[in-house]
Amino acid sequence: MSITPIIILAAAALLVVYGIGIYNQLVALRNRFQNGFAQIEVQLKRRHDLIPNLVDTAKAYMAHERDTLEAVIAARNAAASGLAAAAANPASAAAMAELGAKEGALGAALGRLNVVMEAYPDLKASQNMLQLSEELTSTENKVAFARQAFNDQVMAYNTYRQSFPPVAFAGLFGHGSDAALLQFADSAQIQSAPKVSF
Repeated sequence: MSITPIIILAAAALLVVYGIGIYNQLVALRNRFQNGFAQIEVQLKRRHDLIPNLVDTAKAYMAHERDTLEAVIAARNAAASGLAAAAANPASAAAMAELGAKEGALGAALGRLNVVMEAYPDLKASQNMLQLSEELTSTENKVAFARQAFNDQVMAYNTYRQSFPPVAFAGLFGHGSDAALLQFADSAQIQSAPKVSF
């Protein structure tokens, strides 16, 4: 028996084992960034659930500011639909861009609400409003941390997928494109905790 077929078989076996290792690493990294998005989803859902309570509390004091309150609820509903679309495919650049834009619009609507609320000292002193504001601020901080963790996992996945030799196998294994980072419309605002004062 010739040594050449043995060498060819050994090389093929090593190539298969190496390919399996690359496939497993790609799957592990994809699962990590998908889990990272699940953490963002939890925090954004909490944020979206807090907003109607905030608006209901403000309604009692701000009856003639109906347009502002309705704008906040509309932005919240749009952000919730963007979150659902992004949750369906966290690797989609279009879904991440849409979520970022809708969350940015929600942040802007909440900012306008905060400005309007400044004119209502009774509302600012309300125990319910103080508690809601504290919970919302805490949730915003958790969103920022979860977003950073998600983006770190996406970068690890993209870096591994783009490196050689995994880039040669990634397309064959169903990992043909990069995952998208989650960027909010106002990244500078997200980097620091929002100032919610009532």
